[in-house]
Amino acid sequence: MPRLLAVCAVRRLHSDAGAVGVTAIDKAPAAGRVRVGPYGVYADVQADRKHHGGLDQAVYAYAQEDADFWAGELGRDIPAGMFGENLRVAGLDVSNARVGEIWRIGESVELQVTLPRTPCQTFARWIGGEDERGWVKRFSRERRLGAYLRVVRKGRIEAGDEIAVIPAPADAPTILDIYRGPE
Repeated sequence: MPRLLAVCAVRRLHSDAGAVGVTAIDKAPAAGRVRVGPYGVYADVQADRKHHGGLDQAVYAYAQEDADFWAGELGRDIPAGMFGENLRVAGLDVSNARVGEIWRIGESVELQVTLPRTPCQTFARWIGGEDERGWVKRFSRERRLGAYLRVVRKGRIEAGDEIAVIPAPADAPTILDIYRGPE
């Protein structure tokens, strides 16, 4: 059974060389039960609201299995929240989730898969700047993107909750089917 390993919210804002001048990518696991509302995890923020957040990108999920891959590639730990995700999950192939499928987490929260993550230069700077040149293309090429979700039913979740997947129609595209990353 797929499981929620961590619920993450912004730890602190950081200065960033991008157009907004600040980033909220630094996320860390929250303790205990965490509220999830229409715009995502309680106490989380998005600094660049033009490209992140909103109802269709309320929550970003990333798979532990993909984080483990990157830990091996980068030679360092990738703790929950490091990729800016709100949910670290295990037992789900997040990047091959079908658009429209519902994730029922814990007793009440329901999230619907909507969009792939599109890696950006803020993400590249956060991961390693000059040490990880070409990060956006590299991340895209590996196709371990994670998924954005909209909140269908609000409630509270916490690490350890089981995730039940209510399938989308079999002909619904996967996150990778609709991803159009850098060439």
